[in-house]
This record gives sequence, structure tokens and C-alpha cells, in this order.
Amino acid sequence: MTSTRLMTVGELSRRTGVPIKTLRQYTDWGLIYTVGRSATNYRLFDTDALWCVGLIGQLRGLGLTVAEIRELTHVEAPIGPRLADLLRDSRARLTTKIAELQQTLHRIDEFEATHQPDLAGQSGACWAGDPRCTASA
Repeated sequence: MTSTRLMTVGELSRRTGVPIKTLRQYTDWGLIYTVGRSATNYRLFDTDALWCVGLIGQLRGLGLTVAEIRELTHVEAPIGPRLADLLRDSRARLTTKIAELQQTLHRIDEFEATHQPDLAGQSGACWAGDPRCTASA
């Protein structure tokens, strides 16, 4: 029988790069498997926790929310069909966000075209229409 080396939350954090506070939340939400607590009441993890943290990171990288990942823990096996639904939802959110960002880029292009002399420093200290710079009569 091989012995499994157990980790505290601090070591799990160092090995995964995930903040301790986040790991504690994930554990409280049932997203990370623990093997219990030490005699001094520290949470203890085995290598399964590394897999859990890796999977959470992968799913977050695919645009899933923590709430969606938590939902997967309550799905009867197999979880594949529900995960496919969540990935479609993530794709839709990302597509919408990309469209919004493209609109922002378009507004930047229009602004730059309209204000080229101002942006190049060729219009003096005041931009057209600046009420602080109206000439006194």
C-alpha cells in the first residue's frame, strides 16, 4: 500500500497558483475534494484536489461561471450533455461580448477620425466646443 502525501490549503495554493481564499470557497461549495482535517484543524487535500482545481481552471477558461461549475456537481452522471449546454451558453455570452467590443473598437475608430488634429496636438490647448475655452468678448 502506498501512502499519499497530504497537503494543506497553503501548499495546494502554492502548487496551483490559486489564492487560499478561493480554494476555501471552492471547498465549501463542494468543488474540491478534501480528505478531512488535521489534528490542528487544517483542511487536508490529496492529489485529487490538484485535478479538481485544474478542471475548475479549465472550465473557467472556457467561460463557465463558478455557479455553472457548481451546478455540474449536482447533475446525475453523465454530466457531458449538461456541460455541452453550458458550453453553448458560454459561447453565446462570448459572442455577445465580442460584438460589444467590436462596437467599441468602431467607436474608437470614429472618434480618432473625427478628432485627428486634436489627437495629434495640432488644435491648440482647447478642443472644439470646450466651454472652458470660449473666447471672452
